[in-house]
Amino acid sequence: MNEWGIAVTDAAAAKIAAAAASARTPGACLRVAIVGQSGSGFRYDLGLADPADPPTGHIVIDAGPVSLLVEEATLERLRGSTVDVDATVFGGAITVVNPNEGWSDPLATRVQMVLDQQVNPGVASHGGFVELLEVREATAYIALGGGCQGCGMADVTLRQGIEVAIKAAVPEIVAIVDTTDHASGTNPYYQPSKK
Repeated sequence: MNEWGIAVTDAAAAKIAAAAASARTPGACLRVAIVGQSGSGFRYDLGLADPADPPTGHIVIDAGPVSLLVEEATLERLRGSTVDVDATVFGGAITVVNPNEGWSDPLATRVQMVLDQQVNPGVASHGGFVELLEVREATAYIALGGGCQGCGMADVTLRQGIEVAIKAAVPEIVAIVDTTDHASGTNPYYQPSKK
């Protein structure tokens, strides 16, 4: 076991070895990096990499049956994690079970609770969802997705629904900023201007 307590299950080790063999890179290991936070969980970048030639800022660690190539900047946030296989996904998918997920900021935790309990159940009926990206200087930065991205009523939902719910439950929040690109997506209401 390594000093960070990061482990790989036998099922995940077999899946990684099979992927490396299929890619004709039998010496490859799994590269793991945290690339962001979506909702209360981390977003990971997983892929095969050559441990003999690690990208800058990565180290090779022994994680049980296999080695992992881990971005040094994310090691502390990966402490105690287990790389496993999610059997609910067809064919199984490599997943990271991380005890460190969630917001460390109590204000962000309270905003996330409002989104989880009040906002997302309502917008889910229209195929949408709202993610908290971060809370900084009493401002909650969010992104709308699914049916909410590009919806003609997105601004109304934001101002009369999301903003009201968050500010009522978490009065320390003074502003909500929607970072969504409403002009992208498969069928957005808002279209990029044509010149």
